[in-house]
Amino acid sequence: MKTQNKDLPGWLLAAGLGLAAPFGMAAQDEVTPAQVVAALEDTFGVTPGERRNHIKGTCASGEFVGLPAVAAWSRSALFSGQPVPVVARFSLPGGNPKVPDTARSVRGMALEFRLPGGALQHMTMLDTPVFGAAQPKTFLDQILALKPDPATGKPDPAKLAAFRASHPDSRAQARFLAEHNPPPSFANSSYFGIHTFKFVDATGKATLVRWRFVPEDGEKSLSDEELETLPADFLEERLIQRTAQGPVRWDMLVSIGQPGDPENDPTVAWPENREQVKAGTLVLTAAMPQKGAACEKVNFDPLVMAEGIAPTDDPILRFRSPAYAVSFAKRQAGQ
Repeated sequence: MKTQNKDLPGWLLAAGLGLAAPFGMAAQDEVTPAQVVAALEDTFGVTPGERRNHIKGTCASGEFVGLPAVAAWSRSALFSGQPVPVVARFSLPGGNPKVPDTARSVRGMALEFRLPGGALQHMTMLDTPVFGAAQPKTFLDQILALKPDPATGKPDPAKLAAFRASHPDSRAQARFLAEHNPPPSFANSSYFGIHTFKFVDATGKATLVRWRFVPEDGEKSLSDEELETLPADFLEERLIQRTAQGPVRWDMLVSIGQPGDPENDPTVAWPENREQVKAGTLVLTAAMPQKGAACEKVNFDPLVMAEGIAPTDDPILRFRSPAYAVSFAKRQAGQ
């Protein structure tokens, strides 16, 4: 196993390293999925057979019950009112399996909904309301800037400063992370779909939407003292203990877009006054280490969508699928 980068600035570690390998694509950038995955490997190291990004994770299982009223916007079987089995994965960003749970970085929640007839719907989310890049060049440049200096074993501060100055699309998420301490439990975060999607109704009419999952346990943050004193690994055990006490719930809230709302830029938040609709409730009843569990081998590609939900032309969203495929193929091959 190559040397892992264990001492990355929290906001940079989080600012665009999404779930599994979330990268955006724009033809003018000429950034390829293989190029960005290779940069991740060079910066974080490689653990053979494991994810190149969001390597540290925990599995969970449960179900989702959607509300039939959402059929006014989407014909997805998610909103039939019937329970849909769910495989979930919670994670931290980067390719270092020993990244501390106190890192000032994003937390991820990925969901695979197993719909009737074998159809699948994936949702891959972060606990920040905006993303850390609008184009793939930002991702690549950030990863390159994070590569440790051989003399110090840490990223070069001058390169990081240059990255910050030259990539304004990374700043909104970085600001959010600087202003909000990470949660004491995966169960105490809201998780945002980040991108804009389309709900498609029975007539074929499309409506722009953004969604988030809000925890019934409430949103909470670690204190500054806890950030300094907690052990490196506590999130997994806390989630296992919490599910042993009883079901953990999140409400799915959907914001309905209006003309002019950003459709293809996940770094820009929608106005807070958009109509919001409760679309259903996620209930997780068990959590477990990922080794050998159901979520371990799932490639949580966000473009795996069932009828009734469709992607926009967001360049980040569109690039994630081929980037995930590169990473998935490598770990399937034991590389």
